Amino acid sequence: MKSSKKLFLFAAALFFLVMIYLGYDISRKTTFPGSRPQLKERIEQDFTTKDSVVVDSVRQN
Repeated sequence: MKSSKKLFLFAAALFFLVMIYLGYDISRKTTFPGSRPQLKERIEQDFTTKDSVVVDSVRQN
């Protein structure tokens, strides 16, 4: 084999290894879409129990 062909095969193998590692890394940080409750249910849970307006900032005493 010529040295240019060896260099190409080495670069291709390195590229595929990096792509496999990145795919694995990204897949560990994401969740399956079906495992989370639907958006409407999440919004109701997050915002119905909390009052975001604790102090009236417009009213002057």
